[in-house]
Amino acid sequence: MVDDDKRLAAEAALGEVRDGMLVGLGTGSTVAFLIRALGERVRTGLDIEAVATSIASARAAEAVGIRVRDFAEVARVDLTIDGADEIDAQLHAIKGAGGAMLREKVVAAASTRMVVIADGSKRVAAIGAAKLPVEVLSFARRFVTARLEALGAAVTVRDGVTDNGNLILDARFDTIADPAALAAEIDAVPGALGHGLFLREVDAAYVADGGVVTRIERDQRG
Repeated sequence: MVDDDKRLAAEAALGEVRDGMLVGLGTGSTVAFLIRALGERVRTGLDIEAVATSIASARAAEAVGIRVRDFAEVARVDLTIDGADEIDAQLHAIKGAGGAMLREKVVAAASTRMVVIADGSKRVAAIGAAKLPVEVLSFARRFVTARLEALGAAVTVRDGVTDNGNLILDARFDTIADPAALAAEIDAVPGALGHGLFLREVDAAYVADGGVVTRIERDQRG
């Protein structure tokens, strides 16, 4: 059922893709459904190019016939579609379970529009229950850990490295009362390269729950 909802959310977001677009492809299990569906449309004539937020997504897109450009040569993206670990009614999101949140945030910033796709389990009243990933320089691991602990987090080091060759610290907070203030605090820590708080980037979300897809638009927030 969860996979069905992921697929439905991904297919709903495909309605935003138009010929001639440069599309940003996120990372994760829900985006995997998007990439497969987008590949089917490319095979039947959709004319797009893509940039990917991870090596895994780039390879998956190329495997289904999507032309993938090097983002290093790109300044603007028309539309980015990505998943989320949590998203609330204010379109605040936590991302990064797949470890690509730094690239995801860069591509989101370059995009005219960013859309999140998710199953109903990812929709929350307020973000903060999910672990907040922070990408850090290996050189600064203990220093950044101490700063996150001082902000109230329990911190663990994730195994492996990102596509950028950096470490991820997973920060668990009891609550995140003020996401914007926390984002600013982490942004100010030298050695912390990026984090999974997406507070202004998301323009819309397609959330599927029990087979029903709901679209949330930024200009409709209450």
